[in-house]
Amino acid sequence: MNKFAEYLKEYTENKSVCVLGFGREGKSTFGMLNKYCSPKSVTIADLNNIDRSANNIPDSVEIISGEGYQETLNRFDIVFKSPGIVLNHQPSELNCEITSETQVFFSVFRSQIIGITGTKGKSTVTSLTYHILKESGKDCRIAGNIGIPVFDIADSVNDDTIVVCELSCHQLEYMTVSPHIAVFLNLYEEHLDHYGTMENYYNAKKNIYLHQQEVDWLYCNYDIIPDRVNSMTVSMSSTVPDANVYVEGGVVHGTSSEFRIPTDKIKLLGIHNHYNIGVVYELCSYFEVSDEDFEKALCTFSPLSHRLEYVDTVKGIRWYDDSISTACATAIEALKSIPEPATILIGGMDRGIDYSDLVEFLSHFTVNVICMETSGKRVYDMIQSAGNFTSPERVHYAQHLDEAVKLASEITPEGKSCVLSPAAASYGIFKNFEERGDAFKKLVSELK
Repeated sequence: MNKFAEYLKEYTENKSVCVLGFGREGKSTFGMLNKYCSPKSVTIADLNNIDRSANNIPDSVEIISGEGYQETLNRFDIVFKSPGIVLNHQPSELNCEITSETQVFFSVFRSQIIGITGTKGKSTVTSLTYHILKESGKDCRIAGNIGIPVFDIADSVNDDTIVVCELSCHQLEYMTVSPHIAVFLNLYEEHLDHYGTMENYYNAKKNIYLHQQEVDWLYCNYDIIPDRVNSMTVSMSSTVPDANVYVEGGVVHGTSSEFRIPTDKIKLLGIHNHYNIGVVYELCSYFEVSDEDFEKALCTFSPLSHRLEYVDTVKGIRWYDDSISTACATAIEALKSIPEPATILIGGMDRGIDYSDLVEFLSHFTVNVICMETSGKRVYDMIQSAGNFTSPERVHYAQHLDEAVKLASEITPEGKSCVLSPAAASYGIFKNFEERGDAFKKLVSELK
């Protein structure tokens, strides 16, 4: 039995355990409990109905489902909460211990973990870091919010394995363990429907470094400067005097060397990705990856779907899918990054974020703007009431994505580009940003 299995077995021994949420992570937790542990009892609780036979759940396991699935949490000693579950009560108000896969995994392997968070870019930085370390011959694993529960890789982690872990605010919210190497990329308005204020959102995110020890390292954006001794700040500009690492003119100025990004050979679009590359370069330097190996791996990296992804050229228009965009800054960067931008599709679920910066940018960046859904309607109204918006006739409202794509195909000139970069969440309209991006691709293909 490996050290992870031993820890999990001892942690749950003779305890009543509840798996709260039975999605991808909940199923992973249940599988590990079955494999290694002998708790006093195991219960699965979820808002949705759970098929016992389809999930091979024995009769000895209690299943609680429906609206009141959180009402009996105080019956249990330990509750493994999935990230997608919003607790009805704060942990301090409950008698049970609220934990998670991430908390337990980090308790065992924290000295081997690179933890990566941020409002935007964390999936790209996580996957790029993993790709370069792996291609450079390092023993490494990837997990976390990227779509792989950490328990799924636990059995394969050896003493020398580097674990690259993407972390969402929901995974970090109640964490009391921080990784040996923490990466905090940026902080924009997001998830305010859940957290209410930016302060609360930041308080969840900062658990990535809050519990670090003196031997640990933090790499963070220059405007996130916590009270940490071993911190490394990264900037997109040399005009920030306190930044340890900065990227300018396609050159990463690292702490010990410089690296020119081979922009003509890589698939990552946009200046914002130069920042991501700069962070990864400094991380890989820590693990003694040579510039030659770094460049070779960087040039073979394929960007993740729905992140400024080129879809196709249809009706003479280049179409780009940036469905991951849920903030003003990402929509602005999308327009700065794609070739010859002519049209942007924005809007989705309205989470109450401030769109003033985006409206200001669009007022002088002359492209067609097609607004959709509730947040798009708010942007549309802001633009129409703005006295200084140039050519407001280039701004349109289409209720849904299908109407927006059709309109974009009619008003975007041939030889130009159209990008879906919504600056809004997809929930309530689509299951997630991936489904929204896939729907966009399908609509584009149907234009043929």
